[in-house]
Amino acid sequence: MSAPTKARRTELVELCFLVPAEKAEAARRAMADFAVSGRPSKEDGSMPWRQVYPDFGPATALRGARKREGLTQKQLAERLGILQSHLSQMENTKRPIGKAMAKRFAEALGVDYRVFL
Repeated sequence: MSAPTKARRTELVELCFLVPAEKAEAARRAMADFAVSGRPSKEDGSMPWRQVYPDFGPATALRGARKREGLTQKQLAERLGILQSHLSQMENTKRPIGKAMAKRFAEALGVDYRVFL
């Protein structure tokens, strides 16, 4: 049985909140009690983004990037020369997004292709 050769990097997301000064302590207490899947947050208050958003994946990234650009599925499909139904299937995890297609999406949507893999 082969073992992984590289340790997975921990991905962290820093969240910042703007609250009135008089509510800052209450906000700190609320965040200190916040845990995902029963796992306590780290001492510095950070936690991996995958813990916070466990359902985030390539399909969600594709849909979000498309909507951010103000494009419909039909418009993006026409830009890329693919069927709208194929794009819909990719956004709904019914069809995989390969590396070549991820690079095409990245170019059309202005993001790193790796978010779609």
